[in-house]
Amino acid sequence: MIKLLALLFSGAKFGKLLASGGSMLLSLVVYAWIFGWRYAAGFIALLFVHEMGHYIAARQKGLPVGLPTFLPFVGAWVELKKMPHKAEDEAYIGMGGPLLGTVAATLCYLWARGTPDLRWLLAVAYSGFFLNLFNLIPLPALDGGRITSVLSPKIWWLGLPLLGAVFIANPSPMLLVLAVIAGPQAWQAWKHRADPAQAAYYATAPSKRWEWATYYLLLAAYLAVMTHDVHEMLAPAR
Repeated sequence: MIKLLALLFSGAKFGKLLASGGSMLLSLVVYAWIFGWRYAAGFIALLFVHEMGHYIAARQKGLPVGLPTFLPFVGAWVELKKMPHKAEDEAYIGMGGPLLGTVAATLCYLWARGTPDLRWLLAVAYSGFFLNLFNLIPLPALDGGRITSVLSPKIWWLGLPLLGAVFIANPSPMLLVLAVIAGPQAWQAWKHRADPAQAAYYATAPSKRWEWATYYLLLAAYLAVMTHDVHEMLAPAR
């Protein structure tokens, strides 16, 4: 019986691994068909590194988490099977993705810089910088919402006009879907701001708030500069 249970458990784990790998392969095929296989492989690799940043951070906090799932033109995500007990843990998990993703994008940039044959890798680096920067918009549906939750959920209301500005610059149905998801969550947080359970969840020492604000702003500033600079480097090719 013990051997049978072990076999079933290993089979379940294999099934999850197969599902994660299958969704990654599907995204790779779709992106390769549109953008070419080299860019597609690099872009999927950066998405994977980003999501593994969340995965590792969640495991460090002792939370069960699923392997990354990919969906073309939506991105990727990992499923937290148990929510964190406090906002600081949520911020830690939220920061894991953009931080590790930024490191990976920077390595691509350094590798591709000054090498004409690797302009596709420079394009991959640009996508990594931009997507990690976009993910820092302070909305509950994005990593920025998780990180800024340790400061105050009120900051989420700043994310809606930022999302609107991105939509004006680059209209996309996915941005509308994101607004539909994030808006009600921000409203619920505001509506129940006096709830003792919610107040306890977001209770954080002022020194920790300043520390997280510093991490968030430094990462956002670095990504903004790199996104702009790499965009300018790619301009002649466009």
